[in-house]
This record gives sequence, C-alpha cells and structure tokens, in this order.
Amino acid sequence: MPEATASSPVNDSPKEEMPTMGFLDHLEELRRRIIYSLIAVGVGFFFCWGYAERIYEIIQRPIMEALHRNGLSEKLVYLNPTDPFNLYIKVGAMAGLFVASPFVLYQLWLFISPGLYRHEKRYVMPFMFSTVALFLAGGYFGYRLVLPQALVFLIGYGKEFQPMITLDDYTGLFLTVIIGLGAIFEMPILIFFLSLMGIVTAGWMWRNLRYSILVIFIIAAVLTPTTDILNMCIFAAPLVALYVVSIAIAWLVHPKQRKKRADNKKS
Repeated sequence: MPEATASSPVNDSPKEEMPTMGFLDHLEELRRRIIYSLIAVGVGFFFCWGYAERIYEIIQRPIMEALHRNGLSEKLVYLNPTDPFNLYIKVGAMAGLFVASPFVLYQLWLFISPGLYRHEKRYVMPFMFSTVALFLAGGYFGYRLVLPQALVFLIGYGKEFQPMITLDDYTGLFLTVIIGLGAIFEMPILIFFLSLMGIVTAGWMWRNLRYSILVIFIIAAVLTPTTDILNMCIFAAPLVALYVVSIAIAWLVHPKQRKKRADNKKS
C-alpha cells in the first residue's frame, strides 16, 4: 500500500461550493413563492374578517384612553356610509397578513436558501422567529408607548375644541405608527440580506455611524405624530440600538466571513 506523502495528503476534501441558479430559474422561483404567499394572505384575510370588529376594539383602545383622560366623548365618527365596511376589510387584510406572515417568511427563506451554504440552511427557524419577534417588538413599542403618548399630547393640546376624529383618520395614524415601527425594527433583517449579498459591510456601517444616527433621527421626526423632542428621542433610541446590533450581523453574514467559516469546517 503506498504511503501518504506531504505532496498527496489522504485527508484532502473539496471545499464546499456555493449552489448556482440561472436568471430564469430565479424568476420562476420568485413567481412561485409570491403566488404561494398571496394565497396564504387571502386565506388569512377570510379567516380574520369574521373577527374584524373584535380586532378593531383593540386597535382603537389608545384613542379611547386618550379621549377619556381629557374628558372628551369616547366616540369616533365616519363621513361615508361605506367607511365602516371598508374599515373592517382593511382590518381583516392587515390581520390576515399578520396571521400568514410565518408562511410568507418561510417562502422568502425558500427563495434565498439556494444562495446559502449547506450548514447555513439550518438557520431557517431562527430567521423566522427573529423576523416575527422584531416586527412584534416594534408594533408593541408603538402601541404601548409611542402612540398613547402622542395621542394624549395632541388631544390635550387642543382639548378646548371638540374633536371629530374619523375612523379613516385614526386608522391611518395607527397603521403609520405601528406598521412603520414594526418595519423599522426589521433593520437587522434588512442588513442581513444586504450583507449576505456583499452590498454593505460592518466596516462601512461603523465608519458611517454618525450619519446613520442623523438619518435615524430624521426618520423618527417624520414618523412621530407629534413635534416634541421627547417623543422623537423615544422613537429614535431603539433604532440606534438596532443599528449597532446590525453592525454585528453584517460582520457575521458577509460573504468573506461566511466563506472563511465554511472553509474552516472543511479543514
């Protein structure tokens, strides 16, 4: 039997190669995932529509508490006979999207998984859990802190007048704050994808930290319903913390680091 030499080691193994897909294959895969996601959202909508009134009772709770604290009538108004019907459709669609979100996120994972190393595909559950958890954290932060404080301030500032708050106006404000914060809390997930494709790096994010904080405060000023500095700072503080967390995520998932870890697993 021939002996192993330094020039012909017996333990050599090929490095793991990244899977590849053609452009048309990517488009076909994207179309399939979008269709499955739309079907899931449709099913979620029809399921939640029957509970739309109960869901809206939870949605309007912050405005009812703000009106009560200011000694005003706890009643919203509408200007068009179709407004309540349209409102419950909107609420059912929003709730249906939320109920179907785990399935939609799984379809998203199935779309990006061909571009991952084999050992990275086991992170599907942490990915789905963190995405849902971040959105819930953002929405809860807005529902329990940002929106109530903003409503008390705004209604109290003009309490010498009789408010005529419509269903559409309040629902639009609610969705702007809650979905806006939920989406902004997904910053680590966005950085995950951008770093995965090599578009951003941890070094670039760290070098531009001061400019990023400025952009965060501008976004907070736009999305905050009030104009006071305190609410803007409350809005912006968790976003700055998420940006710092995103720097670590960018370092972990950048192609250079991922390739290095994959090579180390093979060596």
